[in-house]
Amino acid sequence: MKKDMTPEDELLFLALGGSGEIGMNVNLYGCQGRWLMVDLGMTFSGDQYPGVDLVFADLEFIEERSDQLEAIVLTHAHEDHIGAVPYFAADLGVPIYATPFTADLVRRKLDEAGLLDQVEVNVISDDHGSFAVGPFEITYLPLAHSIAEGNALLIDTPHGRIFHTGDWKLDEDPIIGEPTTEQELTEIGDEGVLALVCDSTNVFNPAPSGSEGAVHKGLLEEVQRHAGKRVLVTTFASNVARLQTLGDVARETGRQICVAGRSLDRIIEVSQDNGYLLDFPEPVDFDTAMGLPRGELLILATGGQGEPRAALSRIAEENHPLELVSGDVVLFSTRQIPGNELSIGVVQNRLAARGITMVTDRQSMIHVSGHPGRPELEALYGWLRPEILVPVHGEMRHMQEQGRLGKASGIPDQVVQQNGDMVRLAPGKPGKIGEVRAGRLVLDGDLIIPADGEAIAMRRRIMREGVVIVALDGDLNPRIESLGLPLDEDYEDFVAEATADIRAAIGKLRGRDRRDEASVHEAARLAARRAAQRWSGKRPQVRVIVPNL
Repeated sequence: MKKDMTPEDELLFLALGGSGEIGMNVNLYGCQGRWLMVDLGMTFSGDQYPGVDLVFADLEFIEERSDQLEAIVLTHAHEDHIGAVPYFAADLGVPIYATPFTADLVRRKLDEAGLLDQVEVNVISDDHGSFAVGPFEITYLPLAHSIAEGNALLIDTPHGRIFHTGDWKLDEDPIIGEPTTEQELTEIGDEGVLALVCDSTNVFNPAPSGSEGAVHKGLLEEVQRHAGKRVLVTTFASNVARLQTLGDVARETGRQICVAGRSLDRIIEVSQDNGYLLDFPEPVDFDTAMGLPRGELLILATGGQGEPRAALSRIAEENHPLELVSGDVVLFSTRQIPGNELSIGVVQNRLAARGITMVTDRQSMIHVSGHPGRPELEALYGWLRPEILVPVHGEMRHMQEQGRLGKASGIPDQVVQQNGDMVRLAPGKPGKIGEVRAGRLVLDGDLIIPADGEAIAMRRRIMREGVVIVALDGDLNPRIESLGLPLDEDYEDFVAEATADIRAAIGKLRGRDRRDEASVHEAARLAARRAAQRWSGKRPQVRVIVPNL
């Protein structure tokens, strides 16, 4: 950007992650020369980053201004809001604020990374707990979500108040927690809200997201319907309310519970340490579970998104101590996260091939979303009556649609932004005033590197086209190896022809070029690549090893 991005007499908003995508949430507020970070999340890699598991927002902008950063405030404990904390919080060097459940999970992550004594974690233990850092006064406001202690933040600044929703929904029967009431939200609106920064995930859903209490009824009916059969339920491990529901369903149907998946074990432990799931049935171990009559067991398992190493995938592959057979039932008490359709399909097809019955949320009321549909968004607009709407937490299509919904609902200004857009909220007309770098980083092995760097780009090319290695000896005779080319039956003929081509190309070099490593390298590389393209139709990466000439 041309102008200095240090906030002085302005109130600024900047998303480095989570705007233009679902996941990897990192939001910054700037005021009086200081910055506040809300959430520090990550996302999981897909095929676009081969060999990589975790993806992070590039924090270069705030890292260069870390002396101006006051704190990191976490809204809730989902990985797309806290997952990057162990990788960046120590270097940012500021305190973290969170409610007890979230703080417990964060501390465990920091402990595993050996950073527990390097990051200050402050626990806000009271509902509607408040604290101040720099020019910001922050109040936690509990809202329903698909995890314990989902919170909005009310951020008071000299320029006005911001209502940052985090992830949320409306739920008259949330099972876990007591959300802020309609009356309380209306009173906040009466006092004035400058900007509503709001979750956009389910803006295209014309119906409310639904209540966790209704899921209890649906799951109970499904488990009762399959009496005498072994039932497995897969759900998001972090959904503490759903775990409570499943514990109740097991008790009501006379079934023992067996838990399969480390993330489920961890969430149950953290929940109980923080006052949740205190009446959850004591799980039985795998051996005991397999000895029970089929109709007396309810299995809770990870893997509803088709993760290959998760419990459900291993059970589907018959590579797990827990077993399902024809006639048993799997309830998918989850939603398909976009991008996971193929991996989920692989697991479901394996189960289907073995005669295992599957039930999803399309067939039965066994899952509700943790994000607001249109009626819930419209209700919140009416209670808060903000001057400005800033959609976040969504792809561009979601955020544009929420902007239109906000306009139709009478919100005076809508600012649809994306990662890297610097937005001025006050004073004056709100809107984008510039751009900053907002790239991606990936955890590649033990290193955090740019997602658009040469290592990842090369890996993509090798994945698509394969690789050919040419090693030249002291007499410039080539030895060739290839990986990933479709030449199984023709491989020897390809090697013979490529070897002849390389010798011929090097033989054409004259004078000084004959002893020049760069000239020999390029002649051999081009000859090998052309031969590979003739034989396979691929354009592989070619690596040539040239001796000292």
